[in-house]
Amino acid sequence: MALPQKRQDATEARIAALDTPGGGGWIRKARDEALARFRSMGLPERRDEYWRFTRPDELNAAAAPEAAILEAKETQVFGALDRLCIVFRDGVFDEAASDKLEGEGLEIERLADAARADIHWAKDLYGVLEARAQVPVVRPFAALNTAFAADGVVIRVTGRVTKPVHLRYLHEKTDSDAMLHVVVRLEEGAELTLLENGPAAARFNKCMEVDVADRAAFHHVRAQGRDHERRAVTHLFGRLGKESVFKSFTLTSNGRLTRNEVFLELTGDDAVAHVAGAAVGDGDFHHDDTVFIVHDALNCESRQVFKKVLRNGAVGVFQGKILVKRGAQKTDGYQISQALLLDEDAQFLAKPELEIYADDVACSHGSTSGAIDEDAMFYLRSRGVPESQATDLLVLAFLAEAIDEVEDATISEDIRSRLEGWLSRRRR
Repeated sequence: MALPQKRQDATEARIAALDTPGGGGWIRKARDEALARFRSMGLPERRDEYWRFTRPDELNAAAAPEAAILEAKETQVFGALDRLCIVFRDGVFDEAASDKLEGEGLEIERLADAARADIHWAKDLYGVLEARAQVPVVRPFAALNTAFAADGVVIRVTGRVTKPVHLRYLHEKTDSDAMLHVVVRLEEGAELTLLENGPAAARFNKCMEVDVADRAAFHHVRAQGRDHERRAVTHLFGRLGKESVFKSFTLTSNGRLTRNEVFLELTGDDAVAHVAGAAVGDGDFHHDDTVFIVHDALNCESRQVFKKVLRNGAVGVFQGKILVKRGAQKTDGYQISQALLLDEDAQFLAKPELEIYADDVACSHGSTSGAIDEDAMFYLRSRGVPESQATDLLVLAFLAEAIDEVEDATISEDIRSRLEGWLSRRRR
């Protein structure tokens, strides 16, 4: 079906503003196919079912809206960890600031270098998981990313890697418009922890495709924050093999517009997928988590745990779905999305969904929003705790279930301390 002329014109204007990246035959084919997908679906509009809670206008615009750069006053997230650090400045790899792209059990290359190869293992993954995720819900910005992302990394994990890989994103230009594409393949029995943090650009579009083979484990922790005026749309695609593990946690504390999309396929028996997020927003803050998990194997487990704390007009969105296909018996699916509204101006919009075609499953979903519990507040105040500190304690207790999804105790404690700092700076 042809797009309406207005939508088609906006889509072509978005394409015309981008430079065509270089690369060899294998990636050129993937990019051409992604561009065709993007043209066929067009830019999203508010009338689209999965965009009705989030205005895509600033993401659709041909030029990125300017975003002021916030001078860093905090210590670097994950900075105290022994890790392999890869730095991108406004979406461009910074070799001088990065560690050497090598490690035991790891093969790492810059996407631009891999794209020049005639034959590469990434051919079987680049754009493949993104394309699979376009059904039944189209994801135009993911297809746009596959077609035009000129930088990023490709990571092949062959063993159990003890040192995390850290992708650090720096924002230094007020009008930067960055696209990064990350491909990760974990071979059978391999294990990797991948960390991400930083504002990245004035407008940021990131796509990550993760293939987790049988009995492999992927742990992902990211922190989105710092520069408040940034806009971002991110995509995390995963395919899980037999007895594999995929766990992802996202902390978001700033940002005018953030949309995080996740699409996971559990294709091997006894696979486990956990996706969690904690978001705290104040003022002109719009945060959207859109998650789709597909169970297509026996005895698999999935968890979605999302908590948002909002005030002063901040808006939180959660759209989460569990799809259990025919034959995916013994599925255990859990989904919870909750918002703590600290005043009457904040808003939480939720759309939890279950779609089940197997009869031997245990699936549940729930979504709630409300104010701080008055009895809990009275209990703390009656014991001499000032109101502002009591509020912070109750907020941290509310977010605990999501933070507990982070397995590394050092990282989870760092996340809690940063949330405490964010709350203390905004005490009334």
